[in-house]
Amino acid sequence: MSEKVRTFEDLILWQKAHQLALFIYSITKNFPNEEKFGLVSQMRRAAISIPSNIVEGHSRKSKKEFINFLSIAKGSLNELRYQILLSKDLKYIDMKEFETVEQYFEEISKILYSFTRSLNKSIS
Repeated sequence: MSEKVRTFEDLILWQKAHQLALFIYSITKNFPNEEKFGLVSQMRRAAISIPSNIVEGHSRKSKKEFINFLSIAKGSLNELRYQILLSKDLKYIDMKEFETVEQYFEEISKILYSFTRSLNKSIS
């Protein structure tokens, strides 16, 4: 980790994941009421899990532990990716919202991959 990173909030990865979580909360407000305890709840939990695991990993003492939490964040990101696809197919979100979320996924995936790779290299 760079010397400029003092808190988790300094991590671009966390910033992007936080923005994604906020966007997911915003778009799921418009989902049908019958999805409140189903898909909406699942999507919000997955969206929150991404930045939460980045925060928890950042607070750990070892890079190895951090990598483990980043792996969990990646799993949550992929879970959310499917849920967004399902939401589009069910017509709960429009194409513009879908494309916006896809951009978040692409960006976060790339940063997550690079960051994890960098941490792995620094361990070896």
